[in-house]
Amino acid sequence: MTMEPDLLSLSIVCPPPDEGGVRVRPIVNGRDLLTEVVPGGAGGSRYLGVSPRDLLGPAGLSRATATPHEVRLARSGCGVEECCGALYMTVTRQGDHVVWAGWRDPANQDVDLPRLRFAAGQYGAEVLRAGEDRSWEWPAEAVARLLEAGLRGRGDWLVGWDCELEGVWASRKEPDRIHVVLGYPRDRTDAELPWLQFGMTLPISADAPSVQAERLEARLTAGDPRATAEVWGGSHDAEQLGYPWPPVDPLFI
Repeated sequence: MTMEPDLLSLSIVCPPPDEGGVRVRPIVNGRDLLTEVVPGGAGGSRYLGVSPRDLLGPAGLSRATATPHEVRLARSGCGVEECCGALYMTVTRQGDHVVWAGWRDPANQDVDLPRLRFAAGQYGAEVLRAGEDRSWEWPAEAVARLLEAGLRGRGDWLVGWDCELEGVWASRKEPDRIHVVLGYPRDRTDAELPWLQFGMTLPISADAPSVQAERLEARLTAGDPRATAEVWGGSHDAEQLGYPWPPVDPLFI
């Protein structure tokens, strides 16, 4: 007897800004995967969905091929995976089906979820529908999304400065700005070597998001981003790279 494929629905949840970010909740066969299917969840699951841009982008659920691809479906409260956990699974295209399997949680070795098997047509249509839904998006997030896509499309722009793009993000609590984060040096294969994180906060105007993203992309790629960025983080010995830490605010001493 051939089992019917599982049915996927992706619900985008947009709570008030002071209650958290926009998240995607995977609904499988009518049940919320993160609260009703996860063992012990029963509506009180500690797992939170991840953002639509992360989950539905080219590196997320839409990438379903014969080559297995791991996706993070959810994170938990504190954000430190080894401490509070996160939920990962592996997506694989197997003929006319897309399979979710290989479940893991860095903080819980006992996580054991069922293997899910979706009809490729239904799966692809649902991921496409959810990915094209921009009803939740505010102007700054639209600029961040378009700018990140533009910058990643210019893969060589940071090579000369030995940097890599970590991300472009926006917060609904700060609707008038976005943040660009860079890692330096570019290839940190040796964990013992010093590293820095550069950041830039950019204002958002009332212009169309596409116009703003194009303008900011031209501005950022015109020269060395390290010259205008601020040091936001790094290893304890990062000053060896020649960039001093910002002065400490005496209020926080």
